[in-house]
Amino acid sequence: MTDHAVLLAIRRAFVVVVVGNQIGLTLPSLAGHPHGTPAWIAYALLTAVLAVVAGHVAVGRAQLHPVVAASVTAAVLTASVLAATGLPAEASFGAADWAFGLVGWYLLLVLLEWPRVVVAVLAAHICFCSAWFAHAGDGDVGNAGVVILSGTSFQLGVLVMARVVLRDARLAAAAAAEQEAARTREALTRQREQDLRAGFEGQLGAVLPLLADLADGVVTSGDEATRLRCSVAAVQLRRLFAENDDVPDPLLHELTACVDVAERRGVVVSLAVSGVAVEVPTEVRRELVAPMAQALAVAEGRAKVSLLRTGGEVRVAVVADAPAVPPQAPVEPVAVTVETSVHSGLVRSEARWRTT
Repeated sequence: MTDHAVLLAIRRAFVVVVVGNQIGLTLPSLAGHPHGTPAWIAYALLTAVLAVVAGHVAVGRAQLHPVVAASVTAAVLTASVLAATGLPAEASFGAADWAFGLVGWYLLLVLLEWPRVVVAVLAAHICFCSAWFAHAGDGDVGNAGVVILSGTSFQLGVLVMARVVLRDARLAAAAAAEQEAARTREALTRQREQDLRAGFEGQLGAVLPLLADLADGVVTSGDEATRLRCSVAAVQLRRLFAENDDVPDPLLHELTACVDVAERRGVVVSLAVSGVAVEVPTEVRRELVAPMAQALAVAEGRAKVSLLRTGGEVRVAVVADAPAVPPQAPVEPVAVTVETSVHSGLVRSEARWRTT
């Protein structure tokens, strides 16, 4: 249950309590003793306050606007003053004092959201009624003390319980929100793992047949074509691993990973970079790096890789000593333009992506 629902339920309960007290207990006392006009005015003020709060509750408003709360609190205190000063002689805190306990319930009803204000205003109400009792000087002090202590302690106890319920509701709502957030994070983590797994499976499409052929003895490592396939697979795997690293410049990181594999094979590679890093989507990075990775995989001797980044374009180019580029499965381009040519033992390849 939300904090709003709990507060609305508590305020509804207080409305029921106030209605029961006002009709079942205080109205007979008011009508059964000789009270003047101020007492009936006070009763009418309290009834108007009850109508305002009940109207809010009826439409599902759990909280009172501070201006409304201040206005109806002033009306309740005014009713308290009228009711106390309008009591018959020797009636303070007695059977004819219909308003003392009822005003306390009204303060709880109106100021439930502000417990410190409730205590302060309730103390003001008690002090005024006690001062008026002392001013009249014709009542039973012991009886007055019992009425004040019993009525006030019970009402404060109810206020404490209501605040505890509200606190527990907030804690429960916070715990539920944290659990929901944890479930969301867990679901996102699982989805990311599935996406990574699917990406690895898709990128390993060229590697798995090679491993199967080697395992079945269809091809041997001494075969030149097999060594070429292994070289291509090594570059693809290294680029794939680099793709998931958390680095400031992912595109350059992936290019460097491919260059590293070629250098381990003895290829002398020079890498030239110009321009500042720009954000490049993962799919676009794959298309930009793939032609260069293919050329480096078959390079024999020297290769030159360049990365050019301008305000509107990212370009990856490679020139490598290689007899040819091995055929690849056709891939539908997303946003990258690729140009590849083989001439006189040189492979030239260029991939371009417009950022705008």
